[in-house]
Amino acid sequence: MTSLTEKTQSRDAKVKPVTTLAARLERELQGEVLFDQASRGRYATDASIYQITPVGVVIPRHQRDLALALDIARDARVPVLPRGGGTSQCGQTVGEALVIDTSRWLDQIIDFDAEARTVVVEPGLVLDHLNAWLKPYGLWYPVDVSTSAQCTIGGMTGNNSCGSRSIHYGNMVHNVLGVEATLADGSEVNFGFVEELAAGSREHRLAEQVQAIAARVDPEIRAHFPKVLRRVGGYNLDLFNCQNPKPYDPDGRANLAHLLVGSEGTLGMSRRIKLRLSPLPEHKVLGVVNFPTFYQAMDFAQHIVTLGPTAVELVDHTMIELSLQNPAFRPVIEKALIGKPEAVLLVEFAGQDQDAQLAALRQLSELMGELGLPGSVVDMPEAAEQKALWNVRKAGLNIMMSMKGDGKPVSFIEDCAVPLEHLAEYTDKLTQLFRHYGTEGTWYAHASVGTLHVRPILDMRRDGAEKMREIAEKASALVREYKGAYSGEHGDGICRGEWVAWQFGPTVNEAFREIKQLFDPDNRLNPGKIVDTPKMDDKRYFRFPEKYQAIPLTPVFDWSAWNVERDPLTGEQTPPGTGGDTTHGLAMAVEMCNNNGHCRKFDAGTMCPSYRVTKDEQHLTRGRANTLRLVLSGQLGDQGLAGDDVKEALDLCVSCKGCRRECPTGVDMAKFKIEARTARARAKGLSLRDRMVGEMPRYAPYASRLSGLMAAVERVPLLARQIKQALGLAEQRALPAFAGNFLAGAGETAGAATASREVLLFVDTFNNYMEGDNARAAKRVLEAAGYRVHLNVKKGERPLCCGRTYLSSGQFDKAKAEAQRTLDHLMPFVERGVAIVGLEPSCLLSMRDEFLQYGFGEQARALSVAAFLFEEFLVKAREADQLPLSLKALEQPRAMLHGHCHQKAFDALRPVETVLGWIPGLEIETIESSCCGMAGSFGYEKEHYEASMKMAELSLLPAIRDRGEDALLVADGTSCRHQIHDGSGHTAVHVARVLEQALA
Repeated sequence: MTSLTEKTQSRDAKVKPVTTLAARLERELQGEVLFDQASRGRYATDASIYQITPVGVVIPRHQRDLALALDIARDARVPVLPRGGGTSQCGQTVGEALVIDTSRWLDQIIDFDAEARTVVVEPGLVLDHLNAWLKPYGLWYPVDVSTSAQCTIGGMTGNNSCGSRSIHYGNMVHNVLGVEATLADGSEVNFGFVEELAAGSREHRLAEQVQAIAARVDPEIRAHFPKVLRRVGGYNLDLFNCQNPKPYDPDGRANLAHLLVGSEGTLGMSRRIKLRLSPLPEHKVLGVVNFPTFYQAMDFAQHIVTLGPTAVELVDHTMIELSLQNPAFRPVIEKALIGKPEAVLLVEFAGQDQDAQLAALRQLSELMGELGLPGSVVDMPEAAEQKALWNVRKAGLNIMMSMKGDGKPVSFIEDCAVPLEHLAEYTDKLTQLFRHYGTEGTWYAHASVGTLHVRPILDMRRDGAEKMREIAEKASALVREYKGAYSGEHGDGICRGEWVAWQFGPTVNEAFREIKQLFDPDNRLNPGKIVDTPKMDDKRYFRFPEKYQAIPLTPVFDWSAWNVERDPLTGEQTPPGTGGDTTHGLAMAVEMCNNNGHCRKFDAGTMCPSYRVTKDEQHLTRGRANTLRLVLSGQLGDQGLAGDDVKEALDLCVSCKGCRRECPTGVDMAKFKIEARTARARAKGLSLRDRMVGEMPRYAPYASRLSGLMAAVERVPLLARQIKQALGLAEQRALPAFAGNFLAGAGETAGAATASREVLLFVDTFNNYMEGDNARAAKRVLEAAGYRVHLNVKKGERPLCCGRTYLSSGQFDKAKAEAQRTLDHLMPFVERGVAIVGLEPSCLLSMRDEFLQYGFGEQARALSVAAFLFEEFLVKAREADQLPLSLKALEQPRAMLHGHCHQKAFDALRPVETVLGWIPGLEIETIESSCCGMAGSFGYEKEHYEASMKMAELSLLPAIRDRGEDALLVADGTSCRHQIHDGSGHTAVHVARVLEQALA
């Protein structure tokens, strides 16, 4: 069978342009070479407002590939653009060049010296992965940027990244000791301390020439280089003036590697980077200062830094409100608030002495009292709550970008840095400037160093570009007035490149051009960055140019909620509640992806399981969203959602809905996949396997009567193999096992009950015909608690169904019909206050998700409020003192819990932990896992079996194998239980079965 890797490498081979460059790259490299239109489109954007289609994309497998790619591109006279996580916000990683993506394979730790506190890494290594590796040694790399889960060390080096704790640890340039790089002519150089460079070497000659340039323009350097920590614009030429050196090394030594830091890949291509490490603080405390006005927060920052914090981070009212609207962030941010503040500052103290940090926290409260704000500090001394709040802050950009509608916060004056004593006045004047243009700014980030990420809300489809230019010009005047830096963290790229000359003056700007000529005389390395840059508002490079519009199509879901316009000053919809064009709404929903790449994370959560096993941009939430955006705007042909590019991009999407919750902008790829599968099915028809999956609720009654025959088929290997081959099913999987019909013989609970003590148990197809014991257990538990239990079936009628099997197979109309039938039957119960309780997460939660976009109106909203998973209902009933349930201890002392992806997406896993906690003496361990990989029919499909098992092996199956024999395995999802059994041989049970065992 073709492996997943081979399939990925060979994709689009039939349509790839046969060019000399592409042919030679494919012939000589072992890594991936991507020249098809869809792949180039996915690499045409980063987290900026720009889109420039690259010549092609190379993903080198090793250092030899990297060197060969550079040689071949040089021979073809094609520019080269190095790229890591693709999270740059200024357009540094987009350009008409050969993009070289180091993030997939060039991610190794090459050398480590714990005593010297140094490490040498390849450029594609992700920061969080490095710090996880370093943690057992008590060390970390402290340039802790908000994108630490997805950004690479190479990208951080290229941008001179800074991070929340730069006031204590400095910027990237303060923590890089050396860079092994390849220059434009193919020379391999090792940049380090100038005094250690071998006399006569290429590196030494370059250092002498750089120092000569710096000495010549010394007066201009003194006059124009900003005197603030956060200055990352241009080249770091001020470090090499031998007459007045200001090196970043603690010993005062100039380091040629520091010229490459912040150079945005324009001077050399990093191969290995040597980093200075810091001891990991043993203790941290956090004080959250609540401010009644934004101005006070800015004004008080200068006083707070006198206490010696490691970080002082701003969260403004916009970010607070948007966080409260996000189900993942709401409970976290609520703990940090006192009333309704206009802004909060997150003040962290860290070190080796816990008492000292707690004392600093008390000093913070005392200081705020002295400044007139007593009782304004929320103390957070515990690590777990600190981490949760920092995760909200780190998601700040994406939270800001979660605004629906055409107006978005736009990055172009985002990183201006001013001295702290001017911060309040600067932000106040900038706010007035925004209001003059009928908008407002979103503020967050680094109050400790005077760098505030501010993004005015502009509509780049209409007059945004014109306003951007005018605001930038007036904002730059403010920066100059307060002697600040126009580029304070995220680099220059396209949106700030033209301001380099403004910031440093013509003489220094010409010196920068000399530096570029010295290292890259043919302008082959990321041209158009730092020197000779385009205008920030050149519309040719916009992601949404003037003629951009969605192609005409009719989506099946109602997307009108995304088609809103908001008053940027009030946040009100204008006009309110109109709904409007659902076609445009679909495009707007797709465009919620801002390319920040949070979906590339590996550390925790669900998103994005297919990327975790492939590390392929195509199989990433961001990559899929880019593909859909290009398709919906007609940039990838005229087939729309039914086209091959969409099918291939969504091929490994398991509809886990992890992105729905974990993507701070709420991109719901599972729902997009339903749109695409439906369009494909209507255009191309359905396969036999699709029909078999979709129609399962209809044929399940007959299959259950023939369960013995189906079991017998598995005992005849040749016959079973032939059937699976005909249906396109994986031979390694057993055919679905039907067994009985719970609803046919269950009957309703006898006896009367008040309306507050009755419930409707929604028994889905899987728990009715395959695992009836789960439904039987749930009914018994509810009856034991005194509830009258209704069931989702009428005599002589087919059981109700949520329609999810139809959705997953592209049969939308049948799914909607099933949903309507279910809604009609359930509404009388809902109207009299009866809760609808389900067992299978993907089925029940459809009532809280897809049902709302069918166009059913208020009835669907009423059902969504009344629909609960089994354990959610139990928790709610107990909180209302309506669950007189007596439980006893089990034989097993421990339970290991695996959450279904949809439970995680709807924050419905905690209730499972809660009800298990009611069982006396039971120790509960929740497995930190992504999708199990079965995902309904996905894991059964022949072409997806390998990916399915790889997903399971990421963390779930290893955790189960290591669990010990005394642990009970709990999983509410039918697919999850099947995958656990297939992958480990162990049996997991629904929480209803566990509670039934525990009934006293």
